[in-house]
Amino acid sequence: MSIESAWGLQTTLDQQQASHHYRRRRTLDSAQGPIVQVDGKAFIAFCSNDYLGLANHPALVNTNQQALQQWGVGSGAAHLISGHQTPHEQLEQQIAAWTGRERALVFSTGFMANLGVITALMGRDDVVFQDRLNHASLIDAGLASGAKVVRYQHSDMRSLEQQLQTHQGRRRLVVSDGVFSMDGDRAPIKALVQLCEHYQAGLMIDDAHGIGVFGESGGGCLEAMKLTQSQVPILMATFGKALGVFGAFVAGSEVLIETLIQKARSYIYTTAMPAAFASTVSRSIELCQQAKHEREHLTGLTQKLRQGLLSQGFKLIVSDSPIQALILGDSEKALNVSAALYERGFLIQAIRPPTVPINSARLRITLSAAHTQEQVDALLAVMSEMRA
Repeated sequence: MSIESAWGLQTTLDQQQASHHYRRRRTLDSAQGPIVQVDGKAFIAFCSNDYLGLANHPALVNTNQQALQQWGVGSGAAHLISGHQTPHEQLEQQIAAWTGRERALVFSTGFMANLGVITALMGRDDVVFQDRLNHASLIDAGLASGAKVVRYQHSDMRSLEQQLQTHQGRRRLVVSDGVFSMDGDRAPIKALVQLCEHYQAGLMIDDAHGIGVFGESGGGCLEAMKLTQSQVPILMATFGKALGVFGAFVAGSEVLIETLIQKARSYIYTTAMPAAFASTVSRSIELCQQAKHEREHLTGLTQKLRQGLLSQGFKLIVSDSPIQALILGDSEKALNVSAALYERGFLIQAIRPPTVPINSARLRITLSAAHTQEQVDALLAVMSEMRA
C-alpha cells in the first residue's frame, strides 16, 4: 500500500499550495547576520530572532572553538547517565543567579523544555489555561499532558478570570508567552500574577522572545517588571534567540527543578546538549548582561521602523519588541510582498495560517542590534515605493 495515496498526503499538499499556505525553505550560504547570502546573492535579512547579533559573534565563536578542544563535540549520554558535565552545572548555576531563581535546568530545545514542564506537572485531573496565541510548543505540551486545556482570549484578563471561575481541578496552571512570537506584543504578566494569586493557580511564563531584550541585564520580561520567583514560579526561556546559541532552560524553586529532573521525560530520555555549547551559552549570557548599549540601539531601531511604516499607512500590531508584525490579511498578498522584497534584496518571510489566524497573514519583520540605521532606512524606502 502506498501511504502517499491511501492517506491523501499529496492531496493535502496540493490543497496547501492552492490556498497559498505551502511553506518553502530558503538555504542560507552564510552565517547568520544582518547580511546573509542566498543563491550567491547578498540580502539584508529582517527575519532572524538573533536580537542582539550574537549568533556569529567572534567572542562566542572563539569560546566554542576552545570548548570543543576541551570537551569534544558530543556529551555522549543523557544527563542522568553520564552526559551531565561541568559546563552544564556551571551554566545552570549562572542562570539561577541571573534570573533570581533558586535553581535552573538546561534542556536541549525550547519545545522540549515546555513539553517537559507541563507533562511532568499536569495530568488528567488538572486544568491548563492557555493564551490563544501561545507558542505551539505550549499548546502541544498541554494536550500531551492529558490535562483539560482551556484557552482564553489573547491577553484578555476578563476572559481568563471567567475561565478560572468556571474550570476547577486538582492543579491549575496558567501558561503564557512573555512576548508573543508572531505579534510581538508583551503579555500582561503583572495582571496574570494577580489573577493566579487570587484563584490559587500556578503561573508559567515562556520568555523565549523577551530574554536578552528586556531588563537591565537582559533578564527578560520578569526582570523588567521586577517579578520574583514566588510571583512567577516557572520561568522558561531559550538560548537560540537573543543569546544566539542553542537550547533552553527552566528556572524556579529547588523543589520544582528536582521534580523536573525526576519526571520530565523530554529531559530524562534525551542526550544532553554538548558541553561545548553549554560553555558558549555561559559566555553569551555574560555578553548579554553587558549589552545595555545594544538594547538601547535595538529599541531605537524598533521605534524608527514602527514610526516609518505607520506614517506610510501600513497596519502594525502594537509592539515594543523587535518583532514587528505588518498585517496584510490575505495569504497570497503576503507572499507577493515578500517576493517583491526578495527581488529588491530584502529577506523577510510571509507568515500565514495556520501559524497565524485566518485573514491575518503578515510580514514578520524582526530587528537585531546588529542592524544599522541605514539598513532600516533602506527597508522603509523600499516599502514606501511598494506602497505607492
